[in-house]
Amino acid sequence: MSETLNTISAYQNWYQKINQPVVTVFTMGALHSGHAKLIEVAKEYVAQNLNGQGKVVVSIFVNPTQFNSPADLSNYPRTLDSDLVICAAAGADAVFIPTASEMYPAGETKIGLTHYQIGNDLEGASRPGHFEGMLTVVTKLLNITKPIATFFGEKDFQQLVLVKQLVTDLNMEINVIGVPTVRDQDGFALSSRNKRLSETQRELASQIPATLTLLKRSISEGHDLTSAINIATEYLTNFPEIKIDYLELRNHQLGKPSNTDSVRALIAVQIGEIRLIDNMTVRD
Repeated sequence: MSETLNTISAYQNWYQKINQPVVTVFTMGALHSGHAKLIEVAKEYVAQNLNGQGKVVVSIFVNPTQFNSPADLSNYPRTLDSDLVICAAAGADAVFIPTASEMYPAGETKIGLTHYQIGNDLEGASRPGHFEGMLTVVTKLLNITKPIATFFGEKDFQQLVLVKQLVTDLNMEINVIGVPTVRDQDGFALSSRNKRLSETQRELASQIPATLTLLKRSISEGHDLTSAINIATEYLTNFPEIKIDYLELRNHQLGKPSNTDSVRALIAVQIGEIRLIDNMTVRD
């Protein structure tokens, strides 16, 4: 059973008591098999790199500063009871579950991180302020939990790149580790927002990984990057219920790819009121 810690002071007392290094998985709850995989990988890290002498901490906090609309924040699924079951089953030693007033005692705020140019692109362009809110809460959580390593899913690839840059820029001695996306049998990336999809919408959403796979195949068959994007975009036009926000090719630092770079495709779409993102390496 995982220990539940609801305040910063409770966490600090627990941290002093264990007298061991900590590794973390930061979440907004509504946990699924993808989160469980992150926790399991963190547990393996402790076993393999720390000789088992370390603890896995999971945070559950729906961070208000990274939402663009009150409705999106209100509709975000909250499933704490089942979240705690998943944490315990996957091997979490402690779960940190602060309130918004605990995390933002002086009121909600964002630290100024607009100099992160890649944070203004892709998701940042469509969701202004989102990454400032995310990096604010990640900075706070890193300072509170004091991990030596932290684990992020590659599904939110832009987030992963930004957190790595943040840790480097602030000279934090923390290993930021990306974990491959966990997918359903049809290739659809697991996400907390998937709980809001109707059966019809879920069936439509399977076209997201199908599009990325088509793009990857087009490149392997010799199409240049521009024509591969065009092929994939044209394919998605067969499904008018799927509204494309962006479908772009970038290198693994999210810059424009050169002829020799590994290439990752990133996509964001809207199905009804639900925004879905995904990405895939399409050229090694």
